[in-house]
Amino acid sequence: MSSSAASILIQSIETYLCRFVGPVLLFIGTIGCLLNLTTFFQKTLRRNPCANYFIAYNTANILYIYFALLFLIVSLGYQIDPTTSSLVLCRLRLYTALLFHSLSQFYLILASVDRVLITSHHALTRRRSTHYLAFISIILGTIFLIIFHSHALIFPNIIQIIPHVFICNFEQSWEGAFINYYTIFKETLLLSLMIILGLKSIHNIRNIQHSRVAPEESTRATIVDRNIHSTSSKDRQLVLILIGDITMYALFSFIFAIYLIYMQITTNVVKTSDRTQIENNLRNVCLFLLNIPCCISFYLNFIISKSFRSEVKKIFAQN
Repeated sequence: MSSSAASILIQSIETYLCRFVGPVLLFIGTIGCLLNLTTFFQKTLRRNPCANYFIAYNTANILYIYFALLFLIVSLGYQIDPTTSSLVLCRLRLYTALLFHSLSQFYLILASVDRVLITSHHALTRRRSTHYLAFISIILGTIFLIIFHSHALIFPNIIQIIPHVFICNFEQSWEGAFINYYTIFKETLLLSLMIILGLKSIHNIRNIQHSRVAPEESTRATIVDRNIHSTSSKDRQLVLILIGDITMYALFSFIFAIYLIYMQITTNVVKTSDRTQIENNLRNVCLFLLNIPCCISFYLNFIISKSFRSEVKKIFAQN
């Protein structure tokens, strides 16, 4: 296949994804995030500090859907892109997309840390999982990320990548290189942290189950053991939800990370117009795929968690 044919094929895939699949994702993602928020606000789950992180996570998700996915649908699916004619809209769009994606990742990390704390075998460690810690972590982390990503309100520009084709992006200068390296580092680090913390939570639960079936030496040991098991049983479902979210995030972020690594390696390579167009189309497809974990989170939660299904059924029964 020639480079021109490949360019046309990938551009067609990009257009059809954004024009036909995009609106479906937008619809189910909006409904899913709203149902997630409603469910985690229920009294049964709201008592758990981890619910605060999932509420923040789904709030960031729905904002990311409307500031990132909706833009892709309009600009790539229907060729209506105001960011290529307005520098203010260009910078605002990149800032909000970067911010809400980072916030979503950050809240998922906080939820992972909370699950490690609450599944610990040590009572003192479990007590560190509190609503106060959740509120402070969410507020301080949000403020930091809002300030940290403010550079996206200054440096992006409207760039001509090939004749008659303009995009809103960081220029290929020190700022563009910084964004690429930062994104690669962030995706790799956060993905590694999520996997490690998720596995640690599973390991903690297995240790608790092992200690539960071990021979009990005294009545006191039995009481302590039952308390540990009670904590594990109550929080296991939230661990399952977290593992599901991490798995989806890992799958699609890994694809984007590979693309960024390739782009950084080939920065100094002289490229034809067709190759530049193909790389831009692949970038847009990767950005589109990043929205999928946000859009399917509720449906994944509903499938893997019995307690989550029960809460959702209660919500519909009340109405």
